[in-house]
Amino acid sequence: MNQSSSAGKQAKLSMKERYLKLAVLVVVAGNIYPLIYLRQNFEVSLLDAFGITSAQLGQNYAMLGVIYTITYIPSGWLADRVSPRVLMSLSLLMAGLLGAWFSTFPSFAATQVIFAGWGIAAGLTFWSALIKATAVLAEHNEQGRFFGILEGGRGLIEAILATIAVAIFAYATTSVGQDTAQGLQKVIWMYVSFMLILAPVSYFVLTDHAPSSATSHDATKQGTAQELKTLLSTPGVWLCAVCILTGYQLYWATYSFSAYLQNNFGMTAVAVGAITAANLWMRPIGAAIAGFTGDLLNLEKTLAYLMIACSTALLCLGLLPVATGKLIVLAVVLTMGLFSFGIRGLYWATIEHSGVSTKTMGLAIGFISLIGYAPHIYLPILNSYLVTEFPEKLGYALYFGSISAMGLIGAFAAFLLARKH
Repeated sequence: MNQSSSAGKQAKLSMKERYLKLAVLVVVAGNIYPLIYLRQNFEVSLLDAFGITSAQLGQNYAMLGVIYTITYIPSGWLADRVSPRVLMSLSLLMAGLLGAWFSTFPSFAATQVIFAGWGIAAGLTFWSALIKATAVLAEHNEQGRFFGILEGGRGLIEAILATIAVAIFAYATTSVGQDTAQGLQKVIWMYVSFMLILAPVSYFVLTDHAPSSATSHDATKQGTAQELKTLLSTPGVWLCAVCILTGYQLYWATYSFSAYLQNNFGMTAVAVGAITAANLWMRPIGAAIAGFTGDLLNLEKTLAYLMIACSTALLCLGLLPVATGKLIVLAVVLTMGLFSFGIRGLYWATIEHSGVSTKTMGLAIGFISLIGYAPHIYLPILNSYLVTEFPEKLGYALYFGSISAMGLIGAFAAFLLARKH
């Protein structure tokens, strides 16, 4: 997108209106995923309430990941042809109704249907619509802060909702004396209620960015295959994809911190839990600061420097001697978290300078997502292999080192993207 088109698309919206709509996007994005990933806080309770095994729950989440992967490009195609507010409202309604069914603790076969539906609701009809709506809403010089606020804000919403959910569950099972299933049911309905309320709110508050009839005619005439071919021949799209691929890997490395710290530094589960919980609060801080800094200075160069800093912090963490003091370990972990969430707050803003038009931005988002989020498929395998084949400290050092190297490649891609505008 060029600057004139970006500025023109929001000429009728004041700054107040745009930030109001951004606030709705933040709340919506922060509400749709927590119920789907309820296992993060209530895995044991889920297994008990549903009477299923850990392997069966894992099958549901594996299927969810597959559906996300195969719907990335269709999701982008859909976002170019249907207004994001319609898609996101439909997603919230669908996810909420499936959540209501989920609250009845149906059979394992029924949960498979529910997770498949959630994959469609949160993947096919939601993801690309959310990213495109944010990019189109922001002015040319606001891309960094809008995506930074989106990433940090939804993290804050998820943390608040998780805190409320835990409080509800604790009250129901401890103070009232209800069993696990009854407490969990109240938690599920808390999430469901928010989604069903937000469905009409998002429909009526968000701007209708449906393409004009002329644009739709041109898109139909050109054909999806030709649009995809054009995107594949655009260097900026590939550079944006590399930025997200490597940046997401740096973030994914944080998932291994808990086991790494507990197994190699003699920390208790409580101490590790406190450190990793503190790291989550780096999300709203890091993402927002990175977003505003990127707009103030240079978006892609800020992203590149963050990747270099994050890669360095991760490498240092992997090389720390086991006798290192806990305060130093904490400082490195929180620094790494701050940088990795800053990267997450910036990397989608690079789509502004990737060379794609608003007309095909959704398809570009779908294609970039297909590449950029591939690490969730292969990084768990790489992590398991290295830790198993080598003594744990060395295995983690190799794992963190390989991701750090990829982070430097991402930084190089961001520098190249910065030179294109």
